[in-house]
Amino acid sequence: MGKSSKDKRDAYYRLAKEEGWRARSAYKLLQLDEEFNLFDGVTRVVDLCAAPGSWSQVLSRVLIKGEKFGRAGWEEKQKEARRYVLGLDKEEKEVAGEEAKATEEEEQDKHLKPREGVRIVAIDLQPMSPLEGVTTLRADITHPSTIPILLKALDPDSFDPKATSASHPVDLVISDGAPDVTGLHDLDIYVQSQLLWAALNLALCVLKPGGKFVAKIFRGKDVDLLFAQLKIVFERVRVAKPRSSRASSIEAFVVCEGFCPPKGFRASLDTPLGTETQLSTAQKPRLKKETAATRRVREDGAIELDLGPEEEVEDDGEEGGSRWIAPFLACGDLSAYDSDATYHLPKDRVSLDPVQPPTAPPYKRALEMRKLAGGAYGKTKGQERKDIT
Repeated sequence: MGKSSKDKRDAYYRLAKEEGWRARSAYKLLQLDEEFNLFDGVTRVVDLCAAPGSWSQVLSRVLIKGEKFGRAGWEEKQKEARRYVLGLDKEEKEVAGEEAKATEEEEQDKHLKPREGVRIVAIDLQPMSPLEGVTTLRADITHPSTIPILLKALDPDSFDPKATSASHPVDLVISDGAPDVTGLHDLDIYVQSQLLWAALNLALCVLKPGGKFVAKIFRGKDVDLLFAQLKIVFERVRVAKPRSSRASSIEAFVVCEGFCPPKGFRASLDTPLGTETQLSTAQKPRLKKETAATRRVREDGAIELDLGPEEEVEDDGEEGGSRWIAPFLACGDLSAYDSDATYHLPKDRVSLDPVQPPTAPPYKRALEMRKLAGGAYGKTKGQERKDIT
């Protein structure tokens, strides 16, 4: 997490340090999980472009430690408060006897019991501080040599050096990676789409049928083409904007569910999609026909548009076919903080340090040179402050 003036005003930046998250981006994954139940039945996950590790930290605390956050955590607190109000305090527990205590302890152990067979692998070019239960790899997701390293990390006991796919495929592949933005939106969107394409090609090698894929995107002019391409290998493709993501940012997250590779398709980073590997027209799922949208005015005055189901039907043979539009959803409870709003701070507020300082920031050398010059905040020895009138 940075320390710019915008970050200091951001509620999620301060909240992440208070709750022990490595970065504010942890709330993006938590809010996506609230909307799509990403972690339901998941035990094997690959986190791409993982540094500094906030998303891997979420996976570790949810899948391994069994903690609950967001709406599920709120419901758990409400349940405890209700029990307290109804008089289930310590005195009544003693009266209830040892059986009630044992039952409560079993429920608590079950709540915090880690899932069996959890395997989490995090990959990034930058070094990342270790996390409990997470295997960290320093590798390039665009290079074919990353696949054997990843497969060995997923199944160290049954690893086959000649294999090109996982012997025990993973349930979920996530990617929060983004390039260093230049401010030129067309260039940034293109580079981000290529990064997402590299993450997808790697995900094709390790995902199991029915698996999920979540990745960051930059919404641009022709982003619908990217959604249509994802629809070829996934049953459902939706776009989500978490409440913790600033509205001024063009970022969003594509959530793909129901991995269904075409028959006979074999994924490989040696021949990734978009180069020599092409899907024949007969293998491509055909998009649904455009149906007339139904319009309804609710009692409160809001207008609802029903665009119909996302079912796939036969193409009508017209040139170009039908155009498919990915559903766009806003994630996060309305009671949550607004990432673009500024909140008043209490006078007795104490500024906290980041949970995990950057391990190898690109500006590390500049900080060292500034420190040698006499200060870490731009002041050097012998420098005199001049009043500007």
